[in-house]
Amino acid sequence: MAEEEETELSDDQKKGIAKWFLVNAPAGEIQYVSRDLKLVLNNDDVYNEAASEAFPVYNKCHLISLKMPGGFGDVLVTSYGELQDNEYLDPKTAQVAIVDHVKQACTKVRPATDEELPSAYVEEYRCALEAEILKYVAEAYPKGSCSVYCTNGKDVEEPGSDFDLVVVIAAARLSPQNFCNGSWRTIWNIEFKDDIQKLELNGKLQVGAHYFEEGNVQLDTKHECRDSTMFQSPDDTAISVANLIRRHETAYMASLEESYFKLSDNTFKDLRRKLPITRTLFPWRSTRQFSLKREISEELGIGK
Repeated sequence: MAEEEETELSDDQKKGIAKWFLVNAPAGEIQYVSRDLKLVLNNDDVYNEAASEAFPVYNKCHLISLKMPGGFGDVLVTSYGELQDNEYLDPKTAQVAIVDHVKQACTKVRPATDEELPSAYVEEYRCALEAEILKYVAEAYPKGSCSVYCTNGKDVEEPGSDFDLVVVIAAARLSPQNFCNGSWRTIWNIEFKDDIQKLELNGKLQVGAHYFEEGNVQLDTKHECRDSTMFQSPDDTAISVANLIRRHETAYMASLEESYFKLSDNTFKDLRRKLPITRTLFPWRSTRQFSLKREISEELGIGK
């Protein structure tokens, strides 16, 4: 039977495969993946199309932090701060960063307009919360970044209406020379419900790690949690929310550490079958009952 001829992949298929590899690259490794893909594809047009579509998705998913020119500090690349045409708001400095996604660099900055910023009333809550989150991140994630965005009701001018804030925290430890990279990403949606004087918190925590010395071991774990607190003054609300975030994230980290300690005692042992499918132990002391052993012994004259 003649072997089937291999069919050449179309450019669209190649682009789709390339995008998958780029989007699913571990934290801090997309540039290495893109370099190899460019060599494998050997087609600049296909690569450029795949990269232009994949890099923005990857950068926003991994909440990368980029240094802004002019000494304005860093900006987080997130969908919550995305304005238009690769422009991302940095609420701390009221600046808008223009980002080159493929180069993963901030090329320019401009002042944010009044329409792009929340009202003075909402900004008071946002700024107070950001100050508390900055303190927490400095303690818990020395190389981490954070921002607080208004995602709903940014035009609310006074008490009596609802609005939403989002806390974004991102930290990465990249050490490719030691064959390991990792990232911590958390997003907290906070609904300020004025009518019942209550705040609803919904957190999404994601941890990723990649160890690739003489192997390829990856961790990708997610966790969701909910909580609530009272609607108070900006400063009191900020302290209360920051304490809740600290408590949930610390508890989740502790649970991860505990599970790792149990890996050797529980998880790895469970990977091995305690008994064969027959549910009987192998009779090591009477192996002559097996035909293969008997045939070999007879052929070689063993035991005669």
